[in-house]
Amino acid sequence: MPNLKEIRARINSVASTGKITSAMKMVSAAKLKKSEGMTLNFLPYRNKLSEALSNYLGSLEEEVSIPLASKREVKRVTLIAFSSSSGLCGVYNSNVIKLFKRTYDSYVKQLGAEQVGIILFGKKINDYAVKNGIKVAQSYDGLNDSLSFQLAMELSDKMVKQFLDGNTDQVVLIYNHYKNAGVQVALCDTALPLETAEASSDMTFDYLVEPSKEEFINALVPKVIRTKFYSVMLDTFTAEHGARMTAMHIASDNANTLLQELRTQYNKARQNVITTELIDIVGGSEALNK
Repeated sequence: MPNLKEIRARINSVASTGKITSAMKMVSAAKLKKSEGMTLNFLPYRNKLSEALSNYLGSLEEEVSIPLASKREVKRVTLIAFSSSSGLCGVYNSNVIKLFKRTYDSYVKQLGAEQVGIILFGKKINDYAVKNGIKVAQSYDGLNDSLSFQLAMELSDKMVKQFLDGNTDQVVLIYNHYKNAGVQVALCDTALPLETAEASSDMTFDYLVEPSKEEFINALVPKVIRTKFYSVMLDTFTAEHGARMTAMHIASDNANTLLQELRTQYNKARQNVITTELIDIVGGSEALNK
């Protein structure tokens, strides 16, 4: 059994760790609340924009050419994966890395490694790619508190240009979807070609647009794609803080449980020491009386 000094040292160490994880949990909770607010404020705009496009397309009797929605044989694909740049967030990074590996291996088997372009966000997944010899076309730092629509717009416009120029036939986003603070789901989502949804209303409208239907649609579609990229970034950013808050909550609870066990162990060890000393005293006293 460890002596009292060793147990006291462990108690102090665990108590200190518990304070750190508790503080980190509070920081993550504050960031989660902020990112949730950003997501909730943005979603109505994204949904209405997509709804407007779907309803307009549903009102047309003739087919309209949408280059960004045209499906063609996939000869080259671009994978964009998101992770965090730091740990202490449970299985957040491992889940997205596993999904990235499965997706990457599948496309490499179909097309060959040279036909799979890789863009990565976050140190964790970039380290994985470097360690496994995966060629990365471009890497970014992990998403942080300064996440802006500008970054999503730049990435989206770059992918749109590559798609229109024929440099890629499909763009796939790999990220963690935020369901709640305790649940994050790794997803694969095709950003390009754009899949237009069915009209959200049974009512038909007679739209008047200028200068032409094609120009209107092809001006609106890139905006829809930008909002998709930004909403995915907000989603994975929120999921990261939810995962970290949950991980720190569990770590704090574990620290408290271990602290109680160590204190019980300390009290038992202290009681044993006192009992031993009393036995020695009584034994010495009886020896003197004899």
